[in-house]
Amino acid sequence: MLSKGPLHGLLPSTARVAVIGASGYAGAELLRLLSRHPRVRITAATANTSAGKPVSEIYPQLTTLGGLRFSTLNIRQLGRQADVVFVALPPGESTEPVGRLLAGSACKVIDLGADFRLRDPRLYTQWYHWRHRRPQLLERSVYGLPEFNRSRIIEARLVANPGCYPTAALLGLGPLMRQAVIERNAPIIIDAKSGLSGAGRSANPAFQLPEAQESVEAYQLGTHRHTPEIEQELGLLAGRSCAITFIPHLVPMSRGLLATIYVRLQRATTVAQLHRIYAAAYAGAPFIRIREGAANPRHVRATNYCEIGLAVVGRTRHAVITSAIDNLGKGAAGQAIQNMNLMMEWPETMGIDFPGLIA
Repeated sequence: MLSKGPLHGLLPSTARVAVIGASGYAGAELLRLLSRHPRVRITAATANTSAGKPVSEIYPQLTTLGGLRFSTLNIRQLGRQADVVFVALPPGESTEPVGRLLAGSACKVIDLGADFRLRDPRLYTQWYHWRHRRPQLLERSVYGLPEFNRSRIIEARLVANPGCYPTAALLGLGPLMRQAVIERNAPIIIDAKSGLSGAGRSANPAFQLPEAQESVEAYQLGTHRHTPEIEQELGLLAGRSCAITFIPHLVPMSRGLLATIYVRLQRATTVAQLHRIYAAAYAGAPFIRIREGAANPRHVRATNYCEIGLAVVGRTRHAVITSAIDNLGKGAAGQAIQNMNLMMEWPETMGIDFPGLIA
């Protein structure tokens, strides 16, 4: 049985932290952010293909990590080395390591992959085309969106970090779903655009600058694997099943994500009324910024913030919600550290409360 870990009040003031899959963009961003966190000590960074190499050889930006080297994955050793383990592996590859960590150690686990986000194991067969090997853990994982799930995250031992597109979509739509102000049978359309780092360090030519420059490409039209994740969480917020039309795009920027969401309102609503709904929903949420007009991913670049823009098209009674995040920050590593802070009962903003880049 999955235990809850140490009792509240007995948690350490510092933690040993390990990152599995540390050579990818999300894993390396974790190392960057963790290197400035005042209460963590990085004890391991695994990357089998780069094992033995200094982290700074692959990422010269991380010379502040000193002599830290990538290592091969040894679950038994890792369980002894770390109080918190972040797992940043491709879909389908974290199930077994996470299961073994939970069974063989007392560490807390935050999975940045997709393996523990969906509650129904059949959805993995349908959308990811593989059979989930540890479905019993799906019932015990907690979906790591702090703005809607803070109390459960605090109690969790296994947290499923949300995907980048779902993070932007859910934060943008969540208050409207909770307040039931959307016309029930009207379509929900999410048009989202992500920087190229969202595709990972792939050798696919489509993700290289000569192919992506001066281009915008829609992909996986109606079939993207984040669709059931968004629908699942929207359904929980609304208290009913929800269907969406979700179309992602790749745009020629290195990092950042913008979701433009179109919903029809039940009745005529002003932007000021929308603003009050969002302000109430996110009272006490330190990483949410609300504005009238359009959000812009440039405003939150390299941060853990989500900027939400509110607009109303009065003649058609539509709300247009724009939700901007950094796909490697709030969409991955930053949110994972926010979840760690909650799990360790540290200040939620610790180590990730810096402003965005100016240029």
